[in-house]
Amino acid sequence: MTHTANQGDRDGRQDGDRDSGGDDGGDSGQDSGQGREESPQQRLRARRRAALRAAGRVLSRGAALGTLAERLALLQEAAPEVHDLDEPTDLYGDGIVTALEERVAALLGTEAAAFFPTGTMAQQVALRCWAGRTGNPTVALHALAHPEVHERNALSVVSGLRTVRLTGEPRQPTADEVRTFEEPFGTLMLELPLRDAGFVLPTWEELTELVAAARERDAVVHFDGARLWESTVHLGRPLDEIAALADSVYVSFYKSLDGFGGAALAGPSGLVEEAKTWRHRYGGAVFQQFPTALSALIGLERALPRLPSYVRHARVVAAALREGLAASGVAWARVHPEVPHTHEFQVWLPYEADVAAEAAVLQAEETGVMLFTGSWQAGGPGLSFTEVTVRSDGLEWTADDVRAAVAGFVVRAEAVADRR
Repeated sequence: MTHTANQGDRDGRQDGDRDSGGDDGGDSGQDSGQGREESPQQRLRARRRAALRAAGRVLSRGAALGTLAERLALLQEAAPEVHDLDEPTDLYGDGIVTALEERVAALLGTEAAAFFPTGTMAQQVALRCWAGRTGNPTVALHALAHPEVHERNALSVVSGLRTVRLTGEPRQPTADEVRTFEEPFGTLMLELPLRDAGFVLPTWEELTELVAAARERDAVVHFDGARLWESTVHLGRPLDEIAALADSVYVSFYKSLDGFGGAALAGPSGLVEEAKTWRHRYGGAVFQQFPTALSALIGLERALPRLPSYVRHARVVAAALREGLAASGVAWARVHPEVPHTHEFQVWLPYEADVAAEAAVLQAEETGVMLFTGSWQAGGPGLSFTEVTVRSDGLEWTADDVRAAVAGFVVRAEAVADRR
């Protein structure tokens, strides 16, 4: 993709990601500089963020959009539910950080877990450890996997690893592609779900076959489970049964759980202890992390149990979007996947990215309803896509609400396009 309506959404974000929960308003964290005129993209991004905060109806409003006061107030209100606040604060990973690690290991059914400040660091360390143990620094993954797209070649530049791409198709790799790949690799890394392909997951049978194919090649398996929390509905298995397929698993605390940040690497106790050594070497032995750890525990307590309801309602929203777009006479449109695998999915439309972005903001400014809260990315000439996330706010939307919002969006998109 060579152009987006909001390029800052793809670069300069946490861990190199372009979002913080899929609906943060898309700010890159870079201002335009004092005395420097803002670009049209920066102005539109600022309008989108303001519109999202002001909108009365949205499908999702991630916590990252909140003010400092709002986020601190939630922490103060909810923290007593998840931890004894009379305990001493943490120092270099003890106390509440250890409690969080133990909670994650229990949820995933692993021997141990280690807290990391970022997912990029956690996965680099995991893959580096496995390379040392297998004697093979080659990691097989998807061309759209997070390290390949969003981490500035960190696996090779920082950790001395080599990646090979099993496929570039917008789907999960197949067992045959793993089994017949033309060169050896030490680790198979699977992103579950594969975000840049549309948050797609394999079926449970396909996943077990993928893992078996890697084992046939004497490779270990690592799950990039940044969004593994919401994958249980599609896979039809609990978290611990999913995690048991892999040799190690990474999970994120901010993407779906609304934490302040942070990640965990879970797996065998020996691997986790080695990972903690590399965490120190990578600069991840942070002096105190109790606010982030508390927010992660709150997410596990409050957000995690609600994720299945978000996934189920995302399917209602996706179907209504398809129906609304067809009824509005849009020349071509696609909801991908047609039946979402998680509570996030893509919508593709025949508009330039800046046209769709302007229409989405106009609808929010004029009606207080914001159907599409994320950035729009160019998918080709006259074609763009956005990501849709359904959370607690979206549970209030009926199918009729979605279809009505689609009609209002299309009217504005056509009007904006006609003015170009």
